[in-house]
This record gives sequence, C-alpha cells and structure tokens, in this order.
Amino acid sequence: MSAGTSSTAIYISGLHVRFSGFAALTNLSMELRYGEIRAIIGPNGAGKTTLMDVITGKTRPASGEVFLDKVTNLAALDETSIARLGIGRKFQKPSIFEALLVRENLELAIRKGRGYADMIRSHVKAEQNQRIDEVLATIGLEAEGSRLAGTLSHGQKQWLEIGMLLVADPHVILLDEPVAGMTDHETARTAELIAGLKSPERAVVVIEHDMDFVGEIADLVSVLHEGQLLGEGSMEQVRSDPRVIQVYLGR
Repeated sequence: MSAGTSSTAIYISGLHVRFSGFAALTNLSMELRYGEIRAIIGPNGAGKTTLMDVITGKTRPASGEVFLDKVTNLAALDETSIARLGIGRKFQKPSIFEALLVRENLELAIRKGRGYADMIRSHVKAEQNQRIDEVLATIGLEAEGSRLAGTLSHGQKQWLEIGMLLVADPHVILLDEPVAGMTDHETARTAELIAGLKSPERAVVVIEHDMDFVGEIADLVSVLHEGQLLGEGSMEQVRSDPRVIQVYLGR
C-alpha cells in the first residue's frame, strides 16, 4: 500500500519495551496519520525517544505491533530496511558532514550513503540535481550550497539535516527536538519549514519541549508519561488537561 492510500501511516498497538527490568513503554497504542503534523510531548523519561527508536528499528519491542500502512510489520525489520521504506529520522544533534559543502551533503543523502569516493567518481543525475535545488530552497539554504557545512550556524545545520531527509522524499519524517538550542529567529524559521512539510502523502512526527513551537506546528499533540499515553488532542485541549498540567506543564 503506498503512502496516501490510507490515512494511517504508523499503526502502534499494545507496545511494550523494557530495559533491564525498566518499562520504557507500557501497552502503548496510537496511530500516526498522513497529512498530519503530530507532536509528542512529555517529561524526560516518558518514552518519546524510545518510541522513535522502535519505529526506526533501533530498538525491538518486547511485545506489541508497529505497522507501516497497516501492512508492513516494522518490528520484524532492521534499521536499513525501514529507512528504505521511506521512514526518515533526524536526531536532536545535527549529524551532517561538516568537512563537505552543503550541496555535497545533499548529494550524499540523495545517493543513500554510497560514500564520498563513489560520489566524486560519478555524476548526479539531472533529476537529482533538480531535487537538490528544490530542497535547498525549501530549507532556505539556496545561497549556501557552496559553503562548508561546518561553518553554518546551529540552526542552519539543523535545516541541512532536515534537507538530507527531504531529498529522499520520505513518507514518514521523525524529528527529535528540532529547535533545541536555536535562537528565537531560527525557531520561527524552523516552524515555517516544518509547517511546509505537511502533505497528504507524508506524516511528520515531532518530539519537542518548546510548547509555543508545538502550538504553532502541531495538528495533534500526544502526551506520554512513564511510557504510556496520558492524553491526546489539540494544543489547547492538552494545555487544559489537569493530568498533563500535573505531570508535565505545571513543572
């Protein structure tokens, strides 16, 4: 089933994850949908990053179901196989190639990590160059393509890594604290960028602690607490939920 033919991108049911006796996720069930920007919030240790680890194959659940398009069992696949299905993830700390040019980072990404030596021995196809140009414009770095990636600001490095996901045109994008450490200007620009990623054929999932930022981008907010789903709804509904206020927003 291709992206867009079903409203459900990632289906999660009865998910349990344990680490040395510690329950990181307990009976977690939720659906992440195409055409939606979903924010996942909660205190440290709530299970947010563990959930992303399970979706991307980094962590195996003890039990439960994790399906792409309600068809493909992600729990049975490794990280590489899951990435090839169109699930892209950006970690909190930018993991770009600082010694390469901005454009070269995108060239490596669009070739799916074949390596720098392979890259310089072959030519990027015309349609790939066009895609790179489109992504540079999307992330606001069209004037920085010939600049060393290591000289970018923190915010620009975050945008470049988002661009490295976008060149592959993923169906599901997972972003872990994308505005951590950013200036107010960079945060506002990132909100515009992420809002622009919304598409009927794409699901965007964001873990974030900046509630003002979440309020700007999220269609739906899911609150995790101690590995369980505490509440779900609009930002306004979540902000007024007494349970959420007690365990997270009131801190």
